[in-house]
Amino acid sequence: MKVQSIDRVFDILELLSKEPNGMILTDIGKKLNLHKSTVYRLLNSLKTRGYIEKKSDSNIYKIGLGFIDLCSGYMNNLELKTEAEPYLRKLSMFTTQTVFLAILQDYQAVYIDKVEKFDSLRRYSIIGLRTPLHCTALGKSLLLGFNDDEIRKIYENKEFIIKTKKTISNAVKLIEEINISRKRGWTLDNEEFEEGVRCIAAPIYDYRNKIIAAVSTSWFIKISDLDMNKIAGYVTDAAYDISRHMGYKKIV
Repeated sequence: MKVQSIDRVFDILELLSKEPNGMILTDIGKKLNLHKSTVYRLLNSLKTRGYIEKKSDSNIYKIGLGFIDLCSGYMNNLELKTEAEPYLRKLSMFTTQTVFLAILQDYQAVYIDKVEKFDSLRRYSIIGLRTPLHCTALGKSLLLGFNDDEIRKIYENKEFIIKTKKTISNAVKLIEEINISRKRGWTLDNEEFEEGVRCIAAPIYDYRNKIIAAVSTSWFIKISDLDMNKIAGYVTDAAYDISRHMGYKKIV
């Protein structure tokens, strides 16, 4: 598409965004000083992608639901970080460890926030970092949203990256652990991503009861001899509190 056409597309979108009741094709053309055939062509392309809607019983065009899908991930992440922050700080205080918040993207865990034991300029150094799902507690928590067949499909053509001698190396073992984790409500990385480091995570749910993120804490085994069940309790409590603020209602 030529730059001129792109400009015209944005002109149309910006015009319709200010007209909640929509506009007919002729009025759009007149307002933007565009030929009717040009407006029709651009509107048709936008309609095909869901960014423009046309009422079936009229010639009125309006902004479509495609924009909701386009922006929802970004807006959800903003809301998630806002709602999660006090509980991340609380979790860090209870565990005396650094805590992390991550989402699923392209079948990887992507860090979107962290809170260290003490306020630090390093807080943002991890934002955007991507890690594998099969060898991290955060990744395994994100996998809890998939059934066994879906996990097999994910790893059909995906390499099991081996980080340590304890890293899970095949789908059978991964699914076994995911099923155990699903029953207890939290996931464990027991020196699978980094030797000497243990990590516990739990999934965060939204109003649809869908897993949208995960929260975790990690520690060096030699430095901190922590009770895993106690830490798991803190982590699952934090995940539940964040989930509630994202609209989650526990099914009894």
